[in-house]
Amino acid sequence: MGNIESKTLLYKRSNFATRLPLDCRYSPSHCWLAERNGVWRIGFTKFATRMLGEIVDHGFSVEAAAPVRSGQIVGWIEGFKAISDLFCVVDGEFRGGNPGLAGKLEAIDHDCYGEGWLYEAAGKPDSFCVDAEGYKNLLDKTIDKILEKQRSTG
Repeated sequence: MGNIESKTLLYKRSNFATRLPLDCRYSPSHCWLAERNGVWRIGFTKFATRMLGEIVDHGFSVEAAAPVRSGQIVGWIEGFKAISDLFCVVDGEFRGGNPGLAGKLEAIDHDCYGEGWLYEAAGKPDSFCVDAEGYKNLLDKTIDKILEKQRSTG
């Protein structure tokens, strides 16, 4: 896919900073989507990997070539801090997980917008997906809620 981080939007709020590739779409579930030849490569954003902690395992519950829809659970991911379902963010066809993650799960943390991608799907992205500026706004709201909760629980 080349270096998708070449043009980025710098994001910083509270103790969190990241660079959001401008040529990606972003889902409310904190995934990024990058399209090439009608196939979307999907991975977790830096914010998602920070919330999960160190990734320790993952798996998929759908086979390659299976039809998928946005919001469908396609697998699971286990981090040091949490275990989470993997939700599809595309209506179309599941193309499979990233074979490069076998034995190299640290790529999800260390290169989330590159070698750490999770799966590929062909089709149409979820209508709730936004550009980098839209995702910046979503992150602002999400981080503000976390900070407010921390302040109220003291």
